[in-house]
Amino acid sequence: MVAEIIINSAVKKLNRVFDYNIPKCLENSIYVGSRVLVPFGKGQKLVQGFVVLIKEKSEYEIKDIAKLESEDLSNEKIEFAKWMAKRYFCNVSDCIKLMLAPGATSNNQIKEKNINLVYLAKDIEDIQEDLKNNIVKTDKQKRVLNFLINNDGIIMQELEELTDTTRSVIKTLEKNGYVEIVEKHIDRNQFKNRKIEKTTKLKLTDEQQIAYEKIEESIEENKYNEYLIYGITGSGKTEIYLQLIEKVLEKGRTAIMLVPEISLTPQMIERFIARFGNEIISVLHSKLSMGERFDSWQSIKNGKSKIIIGARSAIFAPTENPGIIIIDEEHDNSYKSEMSPRYNAKEVAKKIAQEKNIPLVLGSATPDISTFYKANNGEIELLKLTKRANKSNLPKIKIVDLRRELANGNKSMISMELYNSIRQNLQNKKQTILFLNRRGFSTFVMCRDCGYTLKCKNCNIALTYHKSQEKMKCHYCGYQEEVAKICPNCGSKRIKYFGTGTQKLEQEINKLFPNASTIRMDIDTVTKKNSHEDILNKFKNDGIDILIGTQMIVKGHHFPNVTLVGIIAADSSLNIDDYRAEERTFDIIVQVAGRAGREKEEGKVIVQTYNVDNYSIKCAQKQNYDLFYNSEIKLRERLKYPPFCDIIMIGVAGPEEDNVKKSSQNIYEYIQEELDKINIDNINIVKPMPAPIDKIKNRFRWRIIIKANANDTIIEALNKALSKFYIENKNSNIRIIVDVNPTNMM
Repeated sequence: MVAEIIINSAVKKLNRVFDYNIPKCLENSIYVGSRVLVPFGKGQKLVQGFVVLIKEKSEYEIKDIAKLESEDLSNEKIEFAKWMAKRYFCNVSDCIKLMLAPGATSNNQIKEKNINLVYLAKDIEDIQEDLKNNIVKTDKQKRVLNFLINNDGIIMQELEELTDTTRSVIKTLEKNGYVEIVEKHIDRNQFKNRKIEKTTKLKLTDEQQIAYEKIEESIEENKYNEYLIYGITGSGKTEIYLQLIEKVLEKGRTAIMLVPEISLTPQMIERFIARFGNEIISVLHSKLSMGERFDSWQSIKNGKSKIIIGARSAIFAPTENPGIIIIDEEHDNSYKSEMSPRYNAKEVAKKIAQEKNIPLVLGSATPDISTFYKANNGEIELLKLTKRANKSNLPKIKIVDLRRELANGNKSMISMELYNSIRQNLQNKKQTILFLNRRGFSTFVMCRDCGYTLKCKNCNIALTYHKSQEKMKCHYCGYQEEVAKICPNCGSKRIKYFGTGTQKLEQEINKLFPNASTIRMDIDTVTKKNSHEDILNKFKNDGIDILIGTQMIVKGHHFPNVTLVGIIAADSSLNIDDYRAEERTFDIIVQVAGRAGREKEEGKVIVQTYNVDNYSIKCAQKQNYDLFYNSEIKLRERLKYPPFCDIIMIGVAGPEEDNVKKSSQNIYEYIQEELDKINIDNINIVKPMPAPIDKIKNRFRWRIIIKANANDTIIEALNKALSKFYIENKNSNIRIIVDVNPTNMM
């Protein structure tokens, strides 16, 4: 028997199958999906591979499979990986790895965590008799037995430390029949011992009940349907999710619940544990240790965990019997991967839901424009929640014109309106959230004499000043250097810090309100394990007055005592080279505004901007998504942007600019050739040009942009064109990425 094997490699020319003979001793053990080690290349070095087909014979002279590794995948998942590889222009092995247990493809295999417990193996009376008659010879053995008489069933390591003895002494006692050593599995679940007060399901409002019953129909009938719960902030979407999952559990099936930000996960988990307990819930996200993720994965695979909560990669959890997939805050960009495979979790979830005949539920207060367009056209069933579940009112939003602030002599980051409101909030013992979507202290550093801007030596982008560390950092490649005191271009000492970041905002708030307690949440403050949760818990439980943060604080959080939200620079998301700039601005304002006044106290939101007449800001002030959507969708249709087409961006990068330019032109010509063959209308392909950031990590960057419907025919044509380039440029140091509807157009 012969196995067709895909090698675990990111090299494009290896994205094909290789034949290997299945030794007789492994014929009954190897299946499609098996993970194996095989000799590859001229040497005998063993590499990892995945079996994708088994056949009778090969036309080539082939080597034997060397070894079968432990984990395997179903034929269904192998086929799914092939679909993903074609759709997202990557190697099949990259997609397979998403479906394996954490650490499965690394050299250091992760295993279950076990401990050794030591128990007495004889009756206490018999042991005491032996001790009395000196049958137990050494003092160390006596110490261990006397200790165990009062502390039976102790961890071996602790027993060694507490009795000042060694493992060999305990082993001798085991050999002589006095003790037994029992290995016990430890579940590395950080929520396992958490005490959370039990809750019961709430009575649904009329709107919630209608939404619930519609989706319940699909659960009962085991049929695929896609739903959008479009509900204002605080309208009770999570309660609907909880009750739908309860229904799925009653039918003996599992549920997958995706959330966009890791910072949202702890709060969501607490609500789920309070409702369902922690025994059947598993969490999957990147901030867990590898061991914790491994244990969660095994718990799901073994059928113990019935509810899976996590970020986008949780969609690949090894549950064989899902009954529903829920994607909360579905508009969020983090559901789209920016690394290979560049998959969209919403597309992947839809494919799984269709294959399993289960409902897919999307939820948002500010749906993605393309999602809402499909809902209006009947492709997705639209379910509206127009009122807050606890009958509280939406917060009032006030726009502050920063041009007037400057004219009145206020050059600080805080307008007089926001200053007075924070002061009033402090007096009333209420909490405040300040949002600024820039970390660091200043966004760039420039010489006031010659205009020279300090840039990263690896990337064509300005360095950001981080005051707390006195460092200049590149947020693209991680390069950092000491703060410049003298201009490297002209020698001037007139170095000026421009722009604002969260560090600078925190410093200014501490100066304006010295008696107020503050806490900051951005990428620089959440590097440690559980730091997201620690910051949010401190703000919620320790009476901290002001939370300062980036987009991590925008969505989903429920802080009952927050009555004021300040948006420091609403324009920052407008001034980007992206067709979704207006949508992102609207989303951010409405989402962060939704953190204010979620209980009985009325909420207030202050938006600081230089663009008071911008339509996304005006619509956000009214918290009117429909008004914004109607304006935005007309503009998208006129300019032929999604949802009226897909955008496919082909990025070409390499260390030599001339080679990058030439390769881009070759790829462009190959694509034109393939597109001419299929003769499809409504395709717009833009000639190669430098990317907006034309150098990152010492690699020059060009790009080709295609506007078309990314259907199977177009995808196939692009794959053929790229294959031709790879074949003709085998030893090239050119790197190509293809991104369908990228979140970042840079």
